[in-house]
Amino acid sequence: MASRIVEQLQEKLLPAAGPGALVHGAFVLQLDPTELLATVKRLRDEFGFDMFLDVTAVDWPGQTPRFEVVYHLYSSADHLRVRLKTRVPEAAPELDSLVPLYGSAGYMERECHDMYGIRFNGNGDLRPILLYEGFVGHPLRKDYPKQQEQPLVPYRN
Repeated sequence: MASRIVEQLQEKLLPAAGPGALVHGAFVLQLDPTELLATVKRLRDEFGFDMFLDVTAVDWPGQTPRFEVVYHLYSSADHLRVRLKTRVPEAAPELDSLVPLYGSAGYMERECHDMYGIRFNGNGDLRPILLYEGFVGHPLRKDYPKQQEQPLVPYRN
């Protein structure tokens, strides 16, 4: 059954979405950032990818665009994962939020914003979730200075 879904994905999504392949049991698509929201909506509505699993990023200093943002979706009916990859530049690391499609994306986008500084347009709550207010920088960027001291914040009881 999964092979049937993969064939349908290749047939209906690849011309618009970009290169795709089956890697370690997950269908992987490389997308242009402008195609992200429409492609995810189609995956949810037409192909039954009903679970948003994760969003994270990879920092590739020296490459243009610098950041690769990686999403994972799952079809509970077909037991198939889809990995979506898109790239955003260092100067304006922004993507459309998936919160309108998957409410659970809110917290994961906050984490990605905290750690990498990638902004998710349409997510109304990008407050720090792992770091504290006043933390300077984004600790998972490869150019983040490990020895940097952070501003002191008062301890709250």
